Amino acid sequence: MPGKILITGGTGLIGTRLSEMLIDQGYEVAHLSRDPDKFSRYKTFRWDVKHPHIDDDAIFYPDYIINLAGASVASDKWTDERKKEILNSRVDSINLLYSCLQKANHHVKAFISASAIGIYGDSGDRVVSEESTYGDDFLANVSKAWEAAAWQVKDLGLRTVILRLGIVLSDKGGALPQIARPVKMMAGAPLGSGKQYMSWIHIDDACRLFIRAIEDTQFEGVYNAVAPHPVTNKEFTEELAEVMHKPLVLPKVPAFAINLMMGEMSEVVLASQRVSANKVLQTGFTFEYNYLEEALDSFYEKEY
Repeated sequence: MPGKILITGGTGLIGTRLSEMLIDQGYEVAHLSRDPDKFSRYKTFRWDVKHPHIDDDAIFYPDYIINLAGASVASDKWTDERKKEILNSRVDSINLLYSCLQKANHHVKAFISASAIGIYGDSGDRVVSEESTYGDDFLANVSKAWEAAAWQVKDLGLRTVILRLGIVLSDKGGALPQIARPVKMMAGAPLGSGKQYMSWIHIDDACRLFIRAIEDTQFEGVYNAVAPHPVTNKEFTEELAEVMHKPLVLPKVPAFAINLMMGEMSEVVLASQRVSANKVLQTGFTFEYNYLEEALDSFYEKEY
């Protein structure tokens, strides 16, 4: 029987699509927001992570909490200030939920939190699984702190699931429109060596996985939320150009040029992560989009 879901980060890329899919499946959905919009389609409770506060009713509302809160990694240059915000927005939001769940007489059955495959650092062409060693760059350290915060919730006796998201593909935002823009303008090119692996997931599959983690109690602990067939950056760029019927005319964009443009944030596009989906597949979950071509077709086929 569908229940009530409380989502943090509900107006973000994944939160928006996930909310729609949950409603379609008969769930009730509420969001936590810094400034609840009276015109929102969803019931919205106020919370403030910087001055720790959550509406009392928010914690008594849900059967399940899905945590997607966190400042965007790719929208601004990584100044020291921005890096602090990327880290704190993730850790502090979970800490706030944890302290409220600890005190309240709630009926939450499970806590499902996003994390990122950035935790593995730059792992070259080695296939990494949930048991692999962690990286030591900025994004790896953010992901480690993020997951450590989520594990506290497990200490309260709640079933806790952490989904390490790959590059979430959507035409509504995130990485794909940014990668597609130069291709559209016939200026597409692989980045750096082009050999770095990109582990991706279609946004609908990512949302179906969150829903599955709610419904299937065998889900517990950490899972890689990636499609079964990662591709290199060069393959990604070529597939995208093909789907968009655009030629790739430029040589590779050298790593030093990307470093100049993006600074430390270039690790987002230059790090290689070849991530295994086996653990998720073993739960019986089936991906609608196993291969990149199918995923890209779903966004661009109508246009071209």
